Amino acid sequence: MRFALPLVLAQYDAPQGPGMGLLLVELAAVVLLFAGMWKVFQKAGKPGWAAIIPIYNIIVLLEIVGKPLWWIVLYLIPVVNFIAVILVCIELAKRFGKGVGFGIGLAFLPFIFYPILGFGDATYGGAPAMPVAAAVR
Repeated sequence: MRFALPLVLAQYDAPQGPGMGLLLVELAAVVLLFAGMWKVFQKAGKPGWAAIIPIYNIIVLLEIVGKPLWWIVLYLIPVVNFIAVILVCIELAKRFGKGVGFGIGLAFLPFIFYPILGFGDATYGGAPAMPVAAAVR
């Protein structure tokens, strides 16, 4: 009976997880995303390294699209953050002369569309000037 346990354990086949292949695919997607964002930031006249800093990259992205800084709060609210990401991506696509469909692609498949935007021939059109209140004039 003492020798039965090693035989039982030897027959046990541990469940296999996703494995190294999926990990490499995820790593490649992240590298593509960061490289694409780096180039997009450079095209917009911002430092490319800002793309890899977690919260700062959202702040720089808001500057690029011309949204006020308080929009960072929208990224912290559940459900609202999905809408904010879609709106910012659509505005980013417009700044680079692309359409709404490309902006939705940026929101839902960023690891594909950011490299297209960054390494493609799209040029940055500039963020609109912030509106000045009538009382200030």
